[in-house]
Amino acid sequence: MAEGKTHNFPSTLPEHLAEQAEEALKSSYNLEFLGISHEVKERELETRLIEQLQDFILELGYGFCFVGRQHRLTLGDKEYFVDLLFYHRFLKSLVAFELKVGAFEPEYAGKMDFYLNVLNEKERAEEDSPSIGIILCAEKDNLEVEFALKSKTNPIGVAEYQLQSTLPEEFKGKLPTSQQLREALGLS
Repeated sequence: MAEGKTHNFPSTLPEHLAEQAEEALKSSYNLEFLGISHEVKERELETRLIEQLQDFILELGYGFCFVGRQHRLTLGDKEYFVDLLFYHRFLKSLVAFELKVGAFEPEYAGKMDFYLNVLNEKERAEEDSPSIGIILCAEKDNLEVEFALKSKTNPIGVAEYQLQSTLPEEFKGKLPTSQQLREALGLS
């Protein structure tokens, strides 16, 4: 997959839509504009994104239109909530975002697949393309994501976000590099 992007779009969308969805998905999102320098709960991350919605939409890229936050889905007597729901004008698709403050976990893919099934069945317009899911997490292991998405039938992308692009001055030269950490852990 190009540029470190992790998704299952080629196996879940028609070729022309898969290419467009791949273009719309970034491998990483810079959320530095939120001003968060410490670990936060998912709801706080969501609240800060909503407060800075214009900046977030600009970071997502051209074509995204905001639909809502904590978008309610009902199935039988149960309710479920998608963290953020957008509509992409050119893909003609609903785009559901799940925000995770920690590392990607395989069960997130199952939950997103479920949300997309409900969106496609209950909310997608007849002329719309299939809904797309994006799981935005603090970190991911591409191999783990690949296996988590392998049997999913809905298009799902997983991307990381960074809250601070530069190391605070007080930590410069005091922390090991990612390469040093990999070597110390025997992962190189």
